Amino acid sequence: MEDDKSGAAFKDAAMKTHEEKYAELLRKREQALAPAGQAAIDRQHQRGKRTARERVEALVDADSFIELDQFAVHRSTAFGLDEKEFLGDGVVTGRATIDGRQVFLFSQDFTVLGGSLGEVFAEKICKVMDLAVRTGSPMIGINDSGGARIQEGVVSLGGYAEIFWRNVQASGVIPQISLIAGPCAGGAVYSPAITDFIIMTEQISQMFITGPEIIKTVTGEEVTFEQLGGASTHATKSGVAHLTATDEDEMVEMTKALLSYLPQNNLDDPPRFATDDDPGRLVRELDDIVPDSPNKPYDMHDVIVPVVDNGDFFEIQPLYAQNIITGFGRVNGQAIGVVGNQPNVLAGVLDIKSSIKAARFVRFCDAFNIPLVTFVDVPGFLPGTDQEYGGIITHGAKLLYAFAEATVPKITIITRKAYGGAYDVMASKHIRADVNVAWPTAEIAVMGAEGAVKTIFRRDIAAAEDQNAKMQELIETYTERFANPFIAAQRGYVDDIVEARMTRRVIAKSLDMLANKRVERPKRKHGNIPL
Repeated sequence: MEDDKSGAAFKDAAMKTHEEKYAELLRKREQALAPAGQAAIDRQHQRGKRTARERVEALVDADSFIELDQFAVHRSTAFGLDEKEFLGDGVVTGRATIDGRQVFLFSQDFTVLGGSLGEVFAEKICKVMDLAVRTGSPMIGINDSGGARIQEGVVSLGGYAEIFWRNVQASGVIPQISLIAGPCAGGAVYSPAITDFIIMTEQISQMFITGPEIIKTVTGEEVTFEQLGGASTHATKSGVAHLTATDEDEMVEMTKALLSYLPQNNLDDPPRFATDDDPGRLVRELDDIVPDSPNKPYDMHDVIVPVVDNGDFFEIQPLYAQNIITGFGRVNGQAIGVVGNQPNVLAGVLDIKSSIKAARFVRFCDAFNIPLVTFVDVPGFLPGTDQEYGGIITHGAKLLYAFAEATVPKITIITRKAYGGAYDVMASKHIRADVNVAWPTAEIAVMGAEGAVKTIFRRDIAAAEDQNAKMQELIETYTERFANPFIAAQRGYVDDIVEARMTRRVIAKSLDMLANKRVERPKRKHGNIPL
């Protein structure tokens, strides 16, 4: 009898008219647009958040999004899931264009089971990640999820691991950008952490391994969601977030701006734009920017911004490790990655956080064919037990390794101090920077004049009748003989000493000269960066 019923149902389905079949398709598509119903969408809006589809539409070119797996549904029957079927299974995936360039993306749908990741959810993400790598297109993930789908158990954990594996395989092959537009908790955080850039929305997004409740239970510590893993926390304290947006509109604009500096993949060059800013333009205000006193700070932004095309500098991690500056700009329309010591913060010293920040940025630029321009004003590494116990030796070596490993064009400008091992680390000629120039104000030495004199002439100073006068005399002598750029220029450690106003012209001509740079390295599986 059952066989007769199923046979009749099959026959009825087969006898549907074309109109009925098309009507069913339209009905399912309509259902997929709001799989959890209008009430769930309204709740998302009440939280001040866009829906998954609204986020995609805001980010991509109009009418360019082509969705994949719109009708996918979960396969689980445990804990009542057999009675709940949501088309799309809680994530919107597909391809589109942004400013005419193809990208692949996924957008997690918090209205469906809290955006939790299950087997099919993960399969959808894996499919677009595979297509992104196969076609050499950037991958953008919009995260808004409560984490693993508990009802699916270990299957959901396996799904996360499949995504993580693909993040690693895609690393250095295609740009990967993570937009955090809601919660991102537990194991889910590791996918964004592997990607190249994380942009968080203030007051809406959070990232953490364990939530406030678990922390209170285990450690007794009380902390809010925002304090623990909010955008401000990760932008200033942990360095997990590269950029923060005040709202989702700003997140979209930041993403588009970031993409404009990046190539499609590791085999392409970054986009080049026509510019009306003369590459040979003299930046006369730089001639007076370095103070006469070596101990007086200045803002390295005031050097970088007037040098790049039209003053457009897109800073990365602007709120974290502010003693070093990283970001993107253009010179003569060509994208460059900029690294600069910041004398305004901790005198521009290198420490643990700044070394890690800059090393990560340098390696990204090298992976994606973005030339590096480094502005140097560094008095050394930060001393102290906190730094030594924290591993400044290993962490400082990361930046050294990154610069030495990089094969993209490397141009270095020493504006003032370049002392000790930090001189070597900051893209010196010795670790194979291509063009190294110094301003007349540069001081290249093992250490500052005062410290050097105290070390070398300790007995002479102690024996002097007027110790202060003797010390000042020795400092002036040392400075004249050693703390200037001419000794390094005589050795070929800097290629030229140029007026500061010439900096933009030097960079533009150097980029032209290095356009076809090629470097052959020994064959190896990979190096062993001091992690």
